[in-house]
Amino acid sequence: MTKRSSTPLLPAFERNGYVVRFAVSDADLRSAQKLRHLCFVEQAGLPARADGRDTDGFDASCDHVLVEDSHGQVLGCFRVQVFGSGAALGDCYASQYYDLGRLSPYDAPMVELGRFCIHPASTDGNVVRMAWGMLAAFVDAQGAGMLFGCSSFEGVEGTRYRDAFDLLADNYLAPANQMPKVNAPKTLSFANDAKPIQDQRKALGQLPPLLKTYLTMGGWVSDHAVIDHEMNTTHVFTGLEIASIPPARAKALRAILG
Repeated sequence: MTKRSSTPLLPAFERNGYVVRFAVSDADLRSAQKLRHLCFVEQAGLPARADGRDTDGFDASCDHVLVEDSHGQVLGCFRVQVFGSGAALGDCYASQYYDLGRLSPYDAPMVELGRFCIHPASTDGNVVRMAWGMLAAFVDAQGAGMLFGCSSFEGVEGTRYRDAFDLLADNYLAPANQMPKVNAPKTLSFANDAKPIQDQRKALGQLPPLLKTYLTMGGWVSDHAVIDHEMNTTHVFTGLEIASIPPARAKALRAILG
């Protein structure tokens, strides 16, 4: 296993009984893939894979982060890939599903976040905090201007989340000059027929935790969702310009491992 990022990998950090660190071996990568299998395959009700791991062709080009407890059990993980500018996004995971041509003029480094998951038995918020702390440190180390990825709703019946999509259409659509275009055979275009939000609480409750975190920091989404039968999810492209993060929130993120 080799390092993929353009700067040295950050050191491991230990806080509140947990360690967050970059994967440095094939065994580390396998541990992350096993947790992903639990979260994205088993928990989603998909047929188990023979080796009990969630893998794809993008793993080899990404750096992987693990959050472990004091016994070395992996309770959280995610992967990141760095792109020098928007012109390089043709090779990113999200470009399989979205036409990102409008982001090509973006001239700062960009970090794609993927496969973010927390063990379903973990109830300690510190696991998520440690993950976000390392992500914040990595984004800073890369000098990234934007964090992006796919935020997934469970299942492929997107109409279940009509209230959430109305909320996204009303408040969180990407700027027109950065809006991803359709590049997938099965999509749900929710912006054109959005309705007034009837129940704000219900709409917020339908948002996946990762997407909600993006949005509270100033993130935006595509105007359509992709129906992904392979992963049994409905997902939206999500972007977050680092400069848009409220200063108090940015300070708090940087303080997690500080």
